[in-house]
Amino acid sequence: MLSIMPPVGFGLWKIPREDTANAVVEAIRAGYRHFDSAADYANEAESGEGFARAIAEGLVTRDELWITSKLWNTFHAPGHVEEACRKTLTDLQVDCLDLYLIHFPIALEYVPIEERYPPEWLFNPDAAEPEMRPAPVPLYQTWHAMETLVEKGLVNRIGVCNYNSALIHDLMTYASVKPSHLQIESHPYLTQEKLIRCAKDYGMDVTAFSPLGAQSYFELNMAEQSESLLGAAPVMVAAQAHAKTPAQVLLKWGVQRGTSIIPKTTKPERMRENLDIDDFELSAVEMAAITALNQDRRFNDPGVFAEAAFGRFHPIYD
Repeated sequence: MLSIMPPVGFGLWKIPREDTANAVVEAIRAGYRHFDSAADYANEAESGEGFARAIAEGLVTRDELWITSKLWNTFHAPGHVEEACRKTLTDLQVDCLDLYLIHFPIALEYVPIEERYPPEWLFNPDAAEPEMRPAPVPLYQTWHAMETLVEKGLVNRIGVCNYNSALIHDLMTYASVKPSHLQIESHPYLTQEKLIRCAKDYGMDVTAFSPLGAQSYFELNMAEQSESLLGAAPVMVAAQAHAKTPAQVLLKWGVQRGTSIIPKTTKPERMRENLDIDDFELSAVEMAAITALNQDRRFNDPGVFAEAAFGRFHPIYD
């Protein structure tokens, strides 16, 4: 299996189930070897079909792939962590994950797999007044259960997603198996330099999701078209200077600052375009101009979307 995460991965969030298997195969054909999945994306079984097909066709071997998945909020209790991981392994048709992350530092009440999967945010979505129900599970208990997955050979590495610096400091006081990776939202409107520096000081690699910023959130009504980074002046200037697209410049900025990135698309031509960023470097001036776009604008914030969609105010960022 790969020892280092490829810097440009393929994100599986929001890819429709009916398109997922083909998207995985096309992404592998385009050259992707790093795939970012999660139980909550509701397409892991279809992703597994894509991996199995690509391997059967001789496009790739399992050892050439880096596959990340994530523990959903309803499986935080120690007795349910392995159950969730094994379900993901079965769906993805693999024996071991390269990386398994705690998806959010939010524990929700358990929903049995046979009752509803993925369970999503609401405990009882069919009720007259559905509820998002937090569960009293400390993060240290969840982490220790994650460590047993490494000991049993079900995952090679464990890490966290959507953690802030205080939670990382706390995690490092009790982790026997140290987190290898942190995954966070990061783009030029949300640069997160302090958090990235904190993680790297602890030896954690950082993956930036939503590396293009608002693009993933228009259809969810979580961003305005005016917030697109593709038309930002420093991005457009750099794109013209290097004969690249604005999207390629944004992805290069992410990689050049030392993070892995996981753009997503179902279009084969866009898949290839997103990978085609190795033949240019942004200058220090270009990097600084793009970084200066920071507005601390977070698009993926449960303190906002959970209240709007589920009637529960549950912030994890201040």
